[in-house]
Amino acid sequence: MEDIEVPEYFTCPISLQLMKDPVTSITGITYDRENIEHWLFKGKNTTCPVTKQPLPRDSDLTPNHTLRRLIQAWCTENAALGVDRIPTPKTPISKFHVIKLIKDLWRPQVDQIQTLRKLEILAGENERNRKYMTEVGLPKAILTFLVTCFERKSVVGLEEALSILNFFRVPSGETKLLLIEIDRIIEALTWILGHEMENDFVIKSHALIVLKSIVSTASPGVLERLKPELLQKIISVLRKGINQQGINAALRVLLDACPSGRNKVLMVQSGAVFELIELELSAPERRTTELVLGILFHLCCCADGRAQFLSHKGGVAVVTKRILRVSPASDDRAILILSLISKFSTGNNSVFQEMVKVGTVMKLCKVLQADSAAYLKDKARGILRSHYEEWKDSPCINGSLITEFKIEN
Repeated sequence: MEDIEVPEYFTCPISLQLMKDPVTSITGITYDRENIEHWLFKGKNTTCPVTKQPLPRDSDLTPNHTLRRLIQAWCTENAALGVDRIPTPKTPISKFHVIKLIKDLWRPQVDQIQTLRKLEILAGENERNRKYMTEVGLPKAILTFLVTCFERKSVVGLEEALSILNFFRVPSGETKLLLIEIDRIIEALTWILGHEMENDFVIKSHALIVLKSIVSTASPGVLERLKPELLQKIISVLRKGINQQGINAALRVLLDACPSGRNKVLMVQSGAVFELIELELSAPERRTTELVLGILFHLCCCADGRAQFLSHKGGVAVVTKRILRVSPASDDRAILILSLISKFSTGNNSVFQEMVKVGTVMKLCKVLQADSAAYLKDKARGILRSHYEEWKDSPCINGSLITEFKIEN
């Protein structure tokens, strides 16, 4: 195939490969459907790649049946040279087909599981299908289905419904329409997180991802009304273990809830600080560390949070270890956590001895030597200055180094 010269008008202008499903845009240029849809939907472009003319994402792509048949005939003629005949592409779904499937969800005589599986397959096929599904309100319909399952205490179809929602992000405009119902949706997801069922690991991961999508677009009033049970269930799921995507979704929900003083107190009471430190000790990926440290910073802003942090033998050590090893965002949160701990631990000599023992003092000195942000250097210098007397004579650190940074302007 590599040695065969493919006619130029059989190749896609984007990939320069033989077209399998040629479609013509409103600008008159023919592309392979997969490539032009990727350009429009994944790349979020709004111009024709060839003509640079406007090409809205909702514009029609007309199947070029004549060109497809010519390509198939050419493939057949060159079969002896190793050219495979391209198959006839499936007919794209229509909005009417999706609407029918949504209606089938509520018809008693129709198998709900089969309907959900059909929707799941279609959602997973391509961005075009997901675009049509969003336009006809599928995400809202599936959220309503979850609420119905909760009200009936039925787990039938939950796994498929949550899998479908994982292909979408609940649009902010649609979220506003759901403000009256959103508390009920969150209540349904809380029930799912606390309910043991078959394939529990996957279901809870998907539920957390859906919850993250909803919470990220919710109003401050909704976040203020989050029930203690939800926060407890999220922390419980983190304790029991879940996949990485589910972990990050759970952490994002907790972080979004942190600005509320009420939520911080509830999280601390649920043992969040301890579980977050345990999670961080498992050496997670960069994004997880950034989220964990972000939440810990908020929780350490309250006295009970700091007490829980210090009660864990690995708290100071793991936060110290992450400085200058993960990302600037992690450095920011970690140094601010240590600043809070040191500020409110005056008189507690054991805390400052622990900071010496686990290398916190020397790590703060390294921050001053590194190419760190000026405000972080100021924070590090402030900690060193405030507790110079506790650290200056320690045999575990370089006294001249800490003295140098203590007197530095």
